[in-house]
Amino acid sequence: MFAFWKYGYEGASMGVLMKATGLGKTSLYRTFGSKEELFQRALELYHSEYLDFRVEALAETTPKRIAEKLLYGIATLHTGEATPPGCLETNGALACGPDNDPIREELARKRDLIGPALSERLRETSVDGPLPRGLDADATAALLVTLIQGMAVQAKGGHSRMELESTVRAALSLWDGTEKEDEADPSAPPAA
Repeated sequence: MFAFWKYGYEGASMGVLMKATGLGKTSLYRTFGSKEELFQRALELYHSEYLDFRVEALAETTPKRIAEKLLYGIATLHTGEATPPGCLETNGALACGPDNDPIREELARKRDLIGPALSERLRETSVDGPLPRGLDADATAALLVTLIQGMAVQAKGGHSRMELESTVRAALSLWDGTEKEDEADPSAPPAA
């Protein structure tokens, strides 16, 4: 999983995958069937082990709290000391050539699943807390998804957690001046 996360689907050569798994080429194919099947298993592991915070974020009670939990979680994930920078899905999709269009399309499909769920949850919670001024649930979700993907690219390019969290604070300022919001998430990093 970390090899695909670091190098992308195409960048994770057989040599890289053999070193990462400790298996020879024949054993690798016998165990996983193909590079694509190994990648699918890596994606499943990534979703089950690293994206739980998204479920927790969607369980928050107001749109701003959802955005806080989601965006700070993304900043932490994409800049973790024990993980490669960026997002496995974004890293994998950005470096796919035409021979691997099915992989790129699958990654885009998985990545895009958060949008509708986020939009629906923002709509539901907007009765308990405001959306940013001038934005509806769909526009807010689209903005957050775009920000999430941009943060993944920035992290891959070497931006620090502090830089990403500064971006998060700027995004959360969209709620400034809206109706009184519940207290900020106590687990969120303090504003600088």
